Amino acid sequence: MSIKPSKFNHQDKPQKQKSIKLKSKQSNNDRSEKTREDDDLIYGRHTVQAALKSERSLNRIWVIPPLRYDPRFHTLLNEAKARGTIVDEVDDRRLDQITHRKNHQGIAAQISPYEYKDLDELISQAKSKTDQPILLVADGLNDPHNLGAIIRTAEALGVQGLIIPQRRAVGITSTVTKVAAGALENFPVARVTNLSRALDELKKEKFWIYGTVADDGELIHTVKFTGAIVLVVGSEAEGLSLLTQKNCDFLISIPMSGNTSSLNVSVATGMALYEIHRQRWS
Repeated sequence: MSIKPSKFNHQDKPQKQKSIKLKSKQSNNDRSEKTREDDDLIYGRHTVQAALKSERSLNRIWVIPPLRYDPRFHTLLNEAKARGTIVDEVDDRRLDQITHRKNHQGIAAQISPYEYKDLDELISQAKSKTDQPILLVADGLNDPHNLGAIIRTAEALGVQGLIIPQRRAVGITSTVTKVAAGALENFPVARVTNLSRALDELKKEKFWIYGTVADDGELIHTVKFTGAIVLVVGSEAEGLSLLTQKNCDFLISIPMSGNTSSLNVSVATGMALYEIHRQRWS
């Protein structure tokens, strides 16, 4: 049976960003609650609980009364309130309105803008945790669901952090936070203006740069991942840019045996990270 490399540069269509428009009687309170979902609204028990435990800055929380006094949330909500967060007890109908009938599970929160790490700080933090750190670079991802899924997998597999470009790429939105399912509360992200310079800086810090490509890369299971590592993944449609490829020390591909010619970027990234993780555990 022939084996062919998988494509990291697949044609996943980015999801359109939506805005939350709350029906109201134009009261001052209602106007203040009009928030854009992909900018500052998170919801769901696990996601909000993780934000509360990490003492993330939250502007406002909407919660149903039974959950307000649930032992899992009561103390956390009181602590958030003491830090200045507004805690509103509302019914399910109001939460349906705020979240546009998403699966809110009785709680939603308006978060403050995400605080990115400086690249130097991210590198220093990664090196302080292990002598063989792993960092992830996402080159131009546009779909927040893909980015959130990648962050969730990376944190679970012990990656020390993520680097994303400031331009032509999705940042850390509430959708990313929701899909990451709490992982962002323990996973630092740096946003850089020039990805090529960032990769050069990582090389100076003794990191080996591995770029993922559709074809002609070394088959991933034949590569020995040792030392400090940076795994670079490309955009949904275009994969790694030629400039980014030139900045990599190695180009790698996932071998495939079936008729499917490509994988979702978050799936492919998870497979690559697991191979690195497997070798570290062997």
